[in-house]
Amino acid sequence: MAYVYDDQNIFAKILRGEIPNDTVLETEHTLAFRDIQPQAPVHVLVIPKGPYVCYDHFAQAASDAEIVDFTRAVGQICKSEGLQEGGYRVISNAGDAGVQEVPHLHLHVLGGRGLGRMLQPAS
Repeated sequence: MAYVYDDQNIFAKILRGEIPNDTVLETEHTLAFRDIQPQAPVHVLVIPKGPYVCYDHFAQAASDAEIVDFTRAVGQICKSEGLQEGGYRVISNAGDAGVQEVPHLHLHVLGGRGLGRMLQPAS
């Protein structure tokens, strides 16, 4: 599949400084900030600075430096937010079936309380 990146998505605008955010961590290749509609006491969004639509796009097209930076940033966030002790969840939605709302790769790092089951059985 060929991915087409929409540079007018909200995360692209955040990266350009057009929309403010509550930054948790910024590195050379990664920006992490608090979700404006948190679903848990800790809800941090982690995005690469490059134009990647979803996780598999990033995994196939990003440079080694981008992948390492992004992965290490997630680890830093889990540590700095105190999530290592009690546990956490990392979610990445992709495409329509995955209910991806913003077409820029983003991980949701959630924790700070019990999160329940991730998926319910199909009915």
